[in-house]
Parts: sequence; C-alpha cells; structure tokens
Amino acid sequence: MNTATTIRAGATIAATLYTVVLVVLGLYPSEFRYLFAYIPALVGYGTVVFDKWAWHWPVIHRFTGRSWVTGTWRVVLVPSPESHIPEGGNRGPITTYMTIEQTFWSLHATLRTKESTSRSSNATISAPENSGTAEIGFLYDNTPRVEHQHRSPRHEGACRIAVTGLRPKAATGHYYTSRFTAGDMDFTLLDRSTDYGTFAEAQAADPAHTSN
Repeated sequence: MNTATTIRAGATIAATLYTVVLVVLGLYPSEFRYLFAYIPALVGYGTVVFDKWAWHWPVIHRFTGRSWVTGTWRVVLVPSPESHIPEGGNRGPITTYMTIEQTFWSLHATLRTKESTSRSSNATISAPENSGTAEIGFLYDNTPRVEHQHRSPRHEGACRIAVTGLRPKAATGHYYTSRFTAGDMDFTLLDRSTDYGTFAEAQAADPAHTSN
C-alpha cells in the first residue's frame, strides 16, 4: 500500500469511526449544538477529497502549485545512436502512449508500445519553490509481449520528465534502461482520460494517427 492510499484509507476509517461514535452517543448533526463535534470527521473526509480531486480545482490549484499531468499522452521516443538495440529492434522514432494517474500524494505511469508495457514504481513529482517547472521521476519495469521476448527480454529502467505550468499540454524527458539503451522523449497530451487499456485503444483516440 503506497503513502497516498494509506493516508486516504486512514482518514476515511478514522472519520467514519468518529462519526459512528457520535451517532451512538446521540450527538446527531441535525441538532445545531452538535454540528461542531463533526468538524474532525469533515476534515477526514476532506483529506480524501483534496487528495483525489480538490487539489487541482481552479482556485485551489493556484495555492497547491503542483502540475496536473493526469491523462493519456502521446510519447515519441528517440533512441540515442549509442543505444545497444538488438538486431531487428526499432531504432525510432517510436510512437508510444503513456497514461498517468495522479493524486496530490501519488503518481503512477503506464507506457504502452506495440510490443510491450512499462509500469512505474517510486514515482515522484517535485518542483523548486516559486518555480513554474516541475520534474517527474520514476523507475519502471518493462514486460514485452511473449512473441517479442526472444529479441526484447524483460528489463528495468528510469525516466525523468520536465513539465512547465499547472496544466501542461507538452513535455520533454529522457529514459535509461538496464539493456544499455537511452533516449529522448517528447510528450503531447491527448486527453484527460485514463481509461485506455491497450496501445491500440490509445492510438485510435490519437488525432495525429486517425488523420493519417
């Protein structure tokens, strides 16, 4: 269980138990004199709402100052010439799609290509104080489709992405893998959906692909 999930679960359980105790004691919120007793419960539920949704609402977003990157992105990978790409491998540019799921305290990324899927771990997003630029960093595990594993085995890697603004629509980044490959990444936001489960689904929603 990650930190964000622990915080949300703890806040929800504590707020619910506290509310139940108040009701058992006969302190009903319908009675004005007992309303203030429910403030701790509201804080608990408010923590969950803030983490999942409220932190990027227009007015609040100016105070949190954290880039909102949730959505599906078209990512063009450009391997460096020095990358140890096996014979028959794609030397790029390679069009891929990354789905990012983000709350205030958590971030998870899934990158899909025609041949494999990569899932992030230990993802962070950080920014210097009073800076309009943030950096996303994470490790990832890549699992190719079985038909490609003879040429492209499972591997690990790391990724760093630079974003600018509270609601960025483009970004740049770099990736490094345990197979001694590396390269640049160019991001373009497709939409805020995180529901695309396959490369083909994301590609079908990509105007740059469907217009070709």
